[in-house]
Amino acid sequence: MSDNQTKSKKRVRDHGEVFTAEREVKAMCDLVKDETERIDSRFLEPACGNGNFLAEILTRKLATVKKLYKSNPYDYERYAVLAATSIYGVELLADNAAECRTRLFELWDTEYSGVCKKAANNETRSAVKYILSKNILCGNALTMMCVDENGRDTEEPIIFPEWSLLGTKLKRRDFRLDVLLKANDKPRLGQDSLFGIPEDIRPYLSENPVTKEYMAEPICEYPPVHYRKVQENG
Repeated sequence: MSDNQTKSKKRVRDHGEVFTAEREVKAMCDLVKDETERIDSRFLEPACGNGNFLAEILTRKLATVKKLYKSNPYDYERYAVLAATSIYGVELLADNAAECRTRLFELWDTEYSGVCKKAANNETRSAVKYILSKNILCGNALTMMCVDENGRDTEEPIIFPEWSLLGTKLKRRDFRLDVLLKANDKPRLGQDSLFGIPEDIRPYLSENPVTKEYMAEPICEYPPVHYRKVQENG
């Protein structure tokens, strides 16, 4: 095992922490190549570490943005922000999560600055930092709960924002991760009534009258704001 796949033997022993090598990351991303290159395709890495997979996916998305919009800094900026909104990660260890956010932002900012040059905007940079702070969270993907600085479960469920680009505005809706996964558990849910679902999840699920499947409902919605000002809406 190469040194860049581990930080320490203790971390391997205590947390099973082993980072995926770059060659394997690229090969696995190639299995869903079209999706990794689609700007608004959402990806969630449930054990994101310091961001090996997410950095590769963001790199591919930004390459698409550059290919399509490099001649127009205004359009490039909007869609580069959209690419950042589509990347999600859960990580048990706080230092890894912080490193992942920093890594993704620096990757994003390098591409953004390179294309937009003098048109690059610090308010947009702040918006992307804020988006990554909401999209890359310290949590336990098995229990779907947030964790404290020691990696222990808290009583707070993991909550992710869904970002939608509406022209120059971003619409944000917050969802509980456990509710999203429960709503997608169609075979089992199809056999249950809504009352058979845990009480804390039930308020955030509704039944589609046509398909009879359950849909996740947001726990919070925010009014659309200019994509450069999302940090002022949270």
